[in-house]
Amino acid sequence: MEEILKFLQDSKVFYLATVEGDQPRVRPMGFIMNYKNRLYFSTNNTKEMYKQMKANPKVEFSGMAEGKWIRVWGEVAFDEERETKLKALEVGPALQRMYNADDGIFALFYFTKAKATIQDMQGNKKEITL
Repeated sequence: MEEILKFLQDSKVFYLATVEGDQPRVRPMGFIMNYKNRLYFSTNNTKEMYKQMKANPKVEFSGMAEGKWIRVWGEVAFDEERETKLKALEVGPALQRMYNADDGIFALFYFTKAKATIQDMQGNKKEITL
């Protein structure tokens, strides 16, 4: 898990793919944290991506760093605990400009199960299971 966390953090911006009906949707992401031995990400519950993940919890992330790329895919669930939201606001101070733990829109999600691959242009590939 730590290798995936570090890779996505080093990517600075990584991309989340969801599905809306039969249409893929991709958007940039920047927040990630390891908490309760889970990889957490943030959104808000008024966004389409939130609705898409509620309808279909299968997602995929992709990012690049130092000439390599990562793909992380699996299923996600949402965590509504205030304690988790407070931790996310502490870990990601930029989130404080958009959310607070009690605003009713701040949403956190995490992988319930996932796999990842890290690859490079030479064909080297490492697989990781969460």
